[in-house]
Amino acid sequence: MAMKVLMLSWEYPPASVGGLARHVEELAAALTDMAEVHVLTRGGPSAPGPEDSVLVHRVEPYSLNPADFLGWVFQLNMALLEQGIRLYQHYGPFDILHAHDWLVAFAARALKHAYLVPLVATIHATEAGRNQGLHNDTQRYISSVEWWLAYEAWRVIVCSQHMRQEVRRFFQVPDDKLEVVPNGVRPERFQVRPDLNLRLQYAAPGEKIIFFVGRLVPEKGVQVLIQAMPAVLRNCPEAKLIVAGQGPMEGELKYLAQNLGLGPKVYFTGYLDDARRNALYAVADVAVFPSLYEPFGIVALEAMAAGTPVVVADTGGLGEVVTHGESGLKAFAGSAASLAENIFRVLREQGLADYLRQEAARCIASRFNWPRIAQHTYKVYQRVVGEAGQVDWGRREEDEAGKRPHQPYSLLEYRRQKQEKGAGTAATRG
Repeated sequence: MAMKVLMLSWEYPPASVGGLARHVEELAAALTDMAEVHVLTRGGPSAPGPEDSVLVHRVEPYSLNPADFLGWVFQLNMALLEQGIRLYQHYGPFDILHAHDWLVAFAARALKHAYLVPLVATIHATEAGRNQGLHNDTQRYISSVEWWLAYEAWRVIVCSQHMRQEVRRFFQVPDDKLEVVPNGVRPERFQVRPDLNLRLQYAAPGEKIIFFVGRLVPEKGVQVLIQAMPAVLRNCPEAKLIVAGQGPMEGELKYLAQNLGLGPKVYFTGYLDDARRNALYAVADVAVFPSLYEPFGIVALEAMAAGTPVVVADTGGLGEVVTHGESGLKAFAGSAASLAENIFRVLREQGLADYLRQEAARCIASRFNWPRIAQHTYKVYQRVVGEAGQVDWGRREEDEAGKRPHQPYSLLEYRRQKQEKGAGTAATRG
């Protein structure tokens, strides 16, 4: 009988804010060869329907005009919980709950305790990492929910060794509770024929396109890329930067480009749908991702899959995805001079650009393909289900003080029982 998995995610295509939506979509689809996968998410009609063999169930948060984003998140979680109860009654029991990030932590934790289902959590990024520390009450609150989700999870999945260290440092999660499962990409989604007519909409025939796509927020480092452009143009006057995406820094970035006298050499496209983004990858000479903080960097994989040479900042997961001089080039994070030098190399050395394309394709095929990632994730599920099956998830007898424990057994209890049996393994929270 197939394992039943219930995933919770605050975004899922077509409701897409960042890379998390694409990750959940691809992972869920790849897992359907091994399990019955349900995704509980927001947006669209509430009635479930098959989407690429995944059963997707959508809800809308309450329409109560919350005072802030945190209120909206809590209302979304209540709607997710209500739908989760209905799903359990109709499709359950589920073998595994899989929560993606803190935005679904409340609903995931409630379902775990209500139905005694082991919880796996993927932490895609941390609030402290995104903001280079915690600077206000909202950030501290979000970080506390991230800690709580990691505490409640039987296993915590992260996408890179960088994130493994980050989660250990910020949340004190023991190493043997963490599992590194990288992100992935389907190359066929990004490989399109170059459209020269589309290219002319963004650049003159002789110009070389430097392409960035992502949210316009400080941690993505677009400001460093714009600061690098004067040096790039001194050595390669035919270069042109195309910045695709939206975000709170858009006005500031446009002002910076104007202040540096870049004029028509920097073009902001605003939001691009997937088809136009992929078409721009196909005609770009180099894709640049100068992030200051990046847990993984799915955009680099997408560019590599599209056959576009990449230059990335040597930070976080980006530094693990790209091998310098093989699958791409790496610049020092935050250094406009280093970024300009590496961009210039790709633009001027055609042999290097071709080599980077070939090695990137090989790298994706061997390391970042979704069937392999799904197999790894499924093994995590199997291990968790096996461990949970050895634990009595019912309530204990009243203790000597006449009190009953308030939560069901978890990884902590499993390991305690193994210790009592002489298995000798370190206990941890869970």
